[in-house]
Amino acid sequence: MEQEQLKIFDENRKVIGVATRKEVHKVGHWHEVFHCWLVRKDGEKVYLYLQLRSETKKDYPSLYDITAAGHLLADESVQDGVRELKEELGVEVSFDELVSLGIIDYCVKKDDFIDKEIANIFLLQTDFAIEDFILQKEEVAGMVKVEFTDFMDLWLGKLSTITVSGYRIDSVGVCSKIQERVGKDRFVPHQTHFYLNVLEKINTVIEKSNNDLNY
Repeated sequence: MEQEQLKIFDENRKVIGVATRKEVHKVGHWHEVFHCWLVRKDGEKVYLYLQLRSETKKDYPSLYDITAAGHLLADESVQDGVRELKEELGVEVSFDELVSLGIIDYCVKKDDFIDKEIANIFLLQTDFAIEDFILQKEEVAGMVKVEFTDFMDLWLGKLSTITVSGYRIDSVGVCSKIQERVGKDRFVPHQTHFYLNVLEKINTVIEKSNNDLNY
């Protein structure tokens, strides 16, 4: 995986070449990623699905993260990113089913790891129950759901902890329930303004969907 070839970009999002994933994170090249957040409406509430990253992941093991996400390879387009849903979650959808939330640049630095991502962000409003996902064990150790408003309030600073519920699958395939109160430290440390930017965009789509249904 460290030798995967990724397109690299300058500050103006202009392609300047290709580098290995290892070099990209060591030097701090801008590179493209695909993010897809999944939400499900249940009655009057909207739930956001989050994946639990595998404990064997090199980056951010055992933390909760975006529902499905991954790097776009040098020979891939943004549309090809939909494969992440199939690979990580077993969800087969077409690119046309996704709602674009735009492109957000962000940077995270930790020790000798520099992650400068050009994130192509999408939303999928789904009827999938949390038990319907087929997880890629090398990447995803579990799946949880959280009330969307609670998750937003966490990053707004209105709440210090929120409840996540779902399940994890251990290395030998044993499934166990998750029901816990967690704070920001249990999530991949994307910048707070990144979380809020994405969540505001998701909220706009949810409100529009509600208005359309009530029309």
